[in-house]
Amino acid sequence: MQPPAILRPEDLIRYPRGLYAIDAGYVRPLLASIHLIVDAGRVALVDTGVNESLPRVEAALALLGLDNASVDYVILTHIHLDHAGGAGSFMRAFPKARLVVHPRGARHMADPSKLVAGAAAVYGVDEVRRLYGEVLPIDPSRIIEAADGQRLSLGGRELVCFDAPGHARHHLVLFDPVGRAAFTGDAFGLSYRELDVGDRQFVFPTTTPVQFEPEAMRATVDRIAALPIDAVYLTHYSQLRDVPAQAAQLHRLLDAHLAIAQRARDEEAAAARNDDAASAFDRVAHIRAGLTELLLAECAAFGCTLPAEEIVDIFATDLELNAQGLDVWLGATAG
Repeated sequence: MQPPAILRPEDLIRYPRGLYAIDAGYVRPLLASIHLIVDAGRVALVDTGVNESLPRVEAALALLGLDNASVDYVILTHIHLDHAGGAGSFMRAFPKARLVVHPRGARHMADPSKLVAGAAAVYGVDEVRRLYGEVLPIDPSRIIEAADGQRLSLGGRELVCFDAPGHARHHLVLFDPVGRAAFTGDAFGLSYRELDVGDRQFVFPTTTPVQFEPEAMRATVDRIAALPIDAVYLTHYSQLRDVPAQAAQLHRLLDAHLAIAQRARDEEAAAARNDDAASAFDRVAHIRAGLTELLLAECAAFGCTLPAEEIVDIFATDLELNAQGLDVWLGATAG
């Protein structure tokens, strides 16, 4: 079987023990990855990217000598559309697959209309249409609602799902004991490969709206770090090693995120003494500016030599979403 030209052999990242990754082709290279777990010719896919990611996955299967009927599971870490937007298309392409999703997300995969509307409220209708196209519904009879501890048999191994709130209440993490791996979606932060310095990897939290909960996120990070694993596999972007040290970094940077948000809240309160200043105060903008300053300081301390403009460009969407998520959190904790 000849793989389509859309994916070159070198584009298939090969990790030990039957683990693979490809770029989802979403927005820009090295932004979002899709992972494949392969055992005895059977495949589990972790996250889907968008509809346009499907040919890339089919090409990866062909490179491995497999076909669409080899896919047993399409597993969503959560239902944000950069992770789940292509799920409906994937399920139509993979006839034997079951969709695995957190119980809180299952109904939105069967009927994605509210999910799309929620994304449109954040990004705008036109941008959602441009990024994701048509988000297709999935037959509920093909959906597995993966509660905490759900086990999935794949070839000769067993995968375990667990509840992973903090980033979103519909988030799960997939633990692969054979692969000594945890697939963490956005529950263990972001780590873009452009910022690597030698074999050291930079990590940064994600506090996206609307369900960011810092204490739940801390508990999830600690639960992941306690697993018997060699690495975590992030959607943004793939393998992250030295898990205990990275967990400590996430805790420290989460503290810094909260401090920036609280400072913005205090500045807003001070501005309220002047009615004109209060009406003009943009709390999200203040939080975003603080996060940008934090990011650049952390990159400099890490030894990253990319120009500041390039770093900010890589993180532009994340800085905006992190600021929005912190702003929503401030509103939820007011009073």
